[in-house]
Amino acid sequence: MEARLGIAGDIGEVLALQEKKLVSNLTPDRMSDGFVTTPFTDQQLIDLIGIKGLFVLEDGSDLIGYTMAAGWDYFKGRPMFDYMIERFSGLEYRGETITYGNSFQYGPICIASEKRGSQAFPLLFNRMRDHMSYFKVGTTFINRINGRSLEAHLRKVKLDIIDEFDFNGNSYYGLGFLLS
Repeated sequence: MEARLGIAGDIGEVLALQEKKLVSNLTPDRMSDGFVTTPFTDQQLIDLIGIKGLFVLEDGSDLIGYTMAAGWDYFKGRPMFDYMIERFSGLEYRGETITYGNSFQYGPICIASEKRGSQAFPLLFNRMRDHMSYFKVGTTFINRINGRSLEAHLRKVKLDIIDEFDFNGNSYYGLGFLLS
């Protein structure tokens, strides 16, 4: 398996994997395998590629995972992210005060079902983490009903819960991790 920055040629496969794991496309019994809540459009993926914020994981010629990461400037103006900026700014996390300038948003991360439980998730996460190392703190959010994702983030890549909040009728955990 190889993790790398995404390119325009990856967009179709990223969108296909997103469709398979998007919460709005899943029956309740399939949600226990994990899901993504934030859909991205072709244009948003192009924009992320332009700022080197799309990361993909390949197994041979198959794209088996993706994630995104960017500074808050990229996410600003979207209600959920504006709310997170407001909530996270000023939080203390492991000796660092989270600010707009020293932190970034990561996620969603999506791994093909057949690769769950392998080293796919940490491999992709660590590629993103290494690339974003010019920030001090990474942040993300996970829907409280997505227990599989929460467990993977806490156990496999050692993120910490830094906040809990409700937004638009859903309950979330805010998570953080240091980069330096």
